[in-house]
Amino acid sequence: MTTSPPTTDQAGAIDRAVDDLARGEAAWAACGLARRRELLEEVQAATGEQAEAWVRAAVAYKRLPENSPLVGEEWISGPYPVLTSAGALAASIKALEDGRSPVDGFSVGRAPGGRVAVRVLPHSVWDRLLLNGFGAEVWMPPGVTEATVRDRAGLALHRPADTAGVGVVLGAGNITSIPVLDVLYELYAHNRVVALKLNPVTDGLLDVFSRVLAPLIDLGAVRILTGGADVGTYLVHHPKVSHVHMTGSAATHDAIVFGTGSEGAARKRAGTPLLDRPVTSELGGVSPTIVVPGDWSEADLRFQAEHIATQRLHNGGYNCVASQVVVLASDWPQKDRFLAHLRAALSAAPARPAYYPGSDDRVTRALASYAGAERVGGGRVLIENLDPADPGPALTTEYFAPVRAALELPGDIRTFLDGAVRAANEKFTGTLGANLVAHPRAMAALGPALDEAIAELRYGTVALNAWTGVGYLTATATWGAFPGHTLDDVQSGIGVVHNALLLDGPERTVVRGPFRPAPRSILHGEMAMSPKPPWFVGNRTAATTGRLLTGFAAAPRWSALPAIFASALRG
Repeated sequence: MTTSPPTTDQAGAIDRAVDDLARGEAAWAACGLARRRELLEEVQAATGEQAEAWVRAAVAYKRLPENSPLVGEEWISGPYPVLTSAGALAASIKALEDGRSPVDGFSVGRAPGGRVAVRVLPHSVWDRLLLNGFGAEVWMPPGVTEATVRDRAGLALHRPADTAGVGVVLGAGNITSIPVLDVLYELYAHNRVVALKLNPVTDGLLDVFSRVLAPLIDLGAVRILTGGADVGTYLVHHPKVSHVHMTGSAATHDAIVFGTGSEGAARKRAGTPLLDRPVTSELGGVSPTIVVPGDWSEADLRFQAEHIATQRLHNGGYNCVASQVVVLASDWPQKDRFLAHLRAALSAAPARPAYYPGSDDRVTRALASYAGAERVGGGRVLIENLDPADPGPALTTEYFAPVRAALELPGDIRTFLDGAVRAANEKFTGTLGANLVAHPRAMAALGPALDEAIAELRYGTVALNAWTGVGYLTATATWGAFPGHTLDDVQSGIGVVHNALLLDGPERTVVRGPFRPAPRSILHGEMAMSPKPPWFVGNRTAATTGRLLTGFAAAPRWSALPAIFASALRG
């Protein structure tokens, strides 16, 4: 199958946009650090002004009821991370202006294997108040010294006049902050002016994105294009384009890089890409959640079941890092109770339309692949009792739909954990994110073996008692696949994004959260005051909390905190 060429009018519009950017590259090169920081601050201000319109547009194309708590997802994964990322990037530029490293002021420690670990969360007093109990570190590869980390942080901003041509960003269609964040990273980390091609699903956000990015569009550093695969194909092959960054699936990546059909497959086997320029990518995969066995209360079972249901059902299941397979210890005495709570949480989550193209077909294929698969309400599917020796497509096919599977492995706590990590590394497709859930007593019993297990997991983000999505929302964390993939075995992609400290060559982000929400956390000795997180699909006040958090990110102030805390506690 081949893609038809764009119309003459479409081709002309693409040519004009790329020509504008080729001229605009000089204007971008002439912007010193101070001006680039000012442009970010203007983008941040525009995002705050457009936040309501942004969320309305996202709610419209995802067909959510306007009064649904699920609207909170659109606040928290739309304008909110753009506001925080613009602010964090601006702070990094200010450090460079002052002759400092962006890492200065951040705690730097050690992780297993002698790795340097930069603690990026919490950093500010606002982090400690609003995400109390959550933390994140960026781990560098073994052998990288702290001095090297500090010296190289800043990437292309060390040489702002040395621009790198015209880059293309093929925007995502699921999480609405992705296109804007990718544009900012291309500009600031890699010094490329950007042609943003929207996914047709998000065309309703064109006006909002144009206003948010207006400071960069007016400069000539950004252009936004719409259209189908014909427009995207013409754009990425344009002779004046020097680089392509995309978000999507591995199959879409291969179609863009090698072409489609038998000819594309032959090119991939031969290692001869059709697209003759560098490509970076953030792609999906099959993300695991490993549940370490322990002695849990009924409240623990219920909360963590909702947590793990959220990891699948957030945004309807249309997340690159949605957890698809929960890995359980077959010998865990509470396994059946946990699965009963998980089934209940999947069933009780608010109903929502299957807005992403092809979702129903992928659900149907999952049901057809497993005789024991069952519908658990609202179009969701639960697949239990995967055969460890022959688990089938649940471990290798990213369903990108509300499909949750369960894999059981034998052994005591240490044997199980070792086997689960080995399975995640060797049997699961993709390396974007992996989650672990462990009771504090199990964590204590494992001791250093737990951090060693985290180090063994070959994933770009690993989360312990938190969802890897927290890493996505942390502006100073890195986001992307585990390093080392190639065009012909791309897995979850090549390169990273976000990374507001502009670290050079990071290995992964590690996120940690509280096992229990407040106030139970405090009653059981965990010093964490965060209630049920607003990204949980069962959070009753998520829409209000998300709106308040976004307003706070646009203008941080003490006076906004009481309303945020009150809404969060009611959730």
